[in-house]
Amino acid sequence: MSMQELPVLDQPDACCAGLTSAPLADAEATELARVFKALGDPVRLRLLSMIASREGGEMCVCELTPAFDLAQPTISHHLKLLRQAGLIDCERRGTWVYYWALPSAMERLAAVLRAPRSAPA
Repeated sequence: MSMQELPVLDQPDACCAGLTSAPLADAEATELARVFKALGDPVRLRLLSMIASREGGEMCVCELTPAFDLAQPTISHHLKLLRQAGLIDCERRGTWVYYWALPSAMERLAAVLRAPRSAPA
């Protein structure tokens, strides 16, 4: 099951207590491992960062490809893995495909990684 098939809650903390709050359930650990695996590649991490930080919130594949010393099919493969992990989505517009980060996925990751407020720094 991909993150795109999971229901999105209005409150990201409602689905994820965080790593330091309580042990993860098997299903949640499995799903999070898929997301972290997708982010475990420097190219995919850079792609997500470029897309998520883009003013306007979306980026054309034609702008992403020149930023890497990789062939276009390789970039498309990395983008596909980010989509399958539920981190980005896309839309074809004519010849080009535009990508954007999914806020609910970013909030979920932040909620999982967020340390409790009472934890020492």
